[in-house]
Amino acid sequence: MTVGLRHFGLRRFGRHAWGLRRRLVLAFALVALLVSAVFAVSTYLLARGYVLAQRERAVQHQAFADAVFVQRRLESAGADISAVLTAAGTPAGHTIILKWKGQWYASALDQGRDAIPATVRQGVADGTASSQRFRSDDGPALVVGVLVSSVDAEFYEIAPLNELDGTLRLLSGILFGGALLATAAGAALGVWGSRSVVTPLNRVAATAASIAGGDLDTRLPATLDPELATIVGSFNSMVDTLQQRINRDARLAADVSHELRSPLTTLVGSVDLLNARRDELSDRSQRALDLITADLQRFRRLLEDLLELARSDGGLDVRPGSVIELAPLLRQVLGEVGCDTSLLTSPEDLSVRADKARLGRLFRNLFENAERHGDGLVSVQAARSGTDIVVFVDDAGPGIPVDDRERVFERFATGPAKRGSSSGTGLGLALATETATLHGGAVWCSASPLGGARFVVRLPEAHT
Repeated sequence: MTVGLRHFGLRRFGRHAWGLRRRLVLAFALVALLVSAVFAVSTYLLARGYVLAQRERAVQHQAFADAVFVQRRLESAGADISAVLTAAGTPAGHTIILKWKGQWYASALDQGRDAIPATVRQGVADGTASSQRFRSDDGPALVVGVLVSSVDAEFYEIAPLNELDGTLRLLSGILFGGALLATAAGAALGVWGSRSVVTPLNRVAATAASIAGGDLDTRLPATLDPELATIVGSFNSMVDTLQQRINRDARLAADVSHELRSPLTTLVGSVDLLNARRDELSDRSQRALDLITADLQRFRRLLEDLLELARSDGGLDVRPGSVIELAPLLRQVLGEVGCDTSLLTSPEDLSVRADKARLGRLFRNLFENAERHGDGLVSVQAARSGTDIVVFVDDAGPGIPVDDRERVFERFATGPAKRGSSSGTGLGLALATETATLHGGAVWCSASPLGGARFVVRLPEAHT
């Protein structure tokens, strides 16, 4: 049976968060774009100013020479204006416009007084040689105006700048393309630089993740880079120290637990003998024997939990490999803790790959926790969720506050016990977390729709 379940256990990250590599590539690209743009704009402005100045001087020189030629011809008696303007020999595309004796003459039929900017005409009328760039109907042009006072004439020569404008457009296109290429090169350099920076960080992150996963023998490989050698050495030295401390603590816990097993076995045998002859004891002695039996059972459970944690911390865990039918296992554990198997709701075809003893201990700890701290177990549900299997364990208690839902999985964290029962060891839920993690799953706590606390176990489903 497949049921719809809420998506769980995922952290939400900003969709537009930029990583270090992207920021480095963007920084390199922006710097390259800025430098290339400044270079391109500066080059274009300098080149444009230079070629325009050169062109303007050449047109002015030509205009003055043509003005002298026209002046000499007009000083001759009976000069033909059209013949004079034609004989001036202006360069191709140049147009001469002449004002003489109040009349306007031009070397081109489509040019006239209106083709000259008013500011230039005013300057020449005031006796000042003037020049100005402007845009005519045929494109950009340059006009030079000169007053020929000896013959009472105003001389104007218009030179087209289309060729120069095309050259400047080509130059701007080349500079713009160069800026784009420089930006692309900067981005490529940023990719290479970011890879050089991020790759060692990724290697450190992968090694740290492997160590956090329990592989304490993982180390960073040696490097010839003097900038990274110190970091690699310090990191490996830190991991060595951490491994030594963990191994020392694990050995201490294992040794202490092992040394306690012999006297504990003796005590358990003695108490069992007393319980076998319980009827021969007085009421007061029987009550004392009950207290001793309960504390001894709690002590034995604590010792077993400590040994299990010592094996886990010492790296003695192996990856589970056998396929287990989940529903029969849950019924078996329910019977062992004295709960009705009718509390279980589960399809029969759910299976997981796990160590049966450890997985059974995981659910036993959750069921006993519900009985001891949650006013009784009320429901156990198992179902599929994608490629995983989830098991919901609900109790009848008041629930667990949100602030305490992570703390309850810490070692030796205990809660209030149900009346008539002893407090737990504080290791059951911690062991449940260790076991679920070992099997590639997780355990967490939430609010039950029945009103109490809900513990959720997620395990990968095994496919036979």
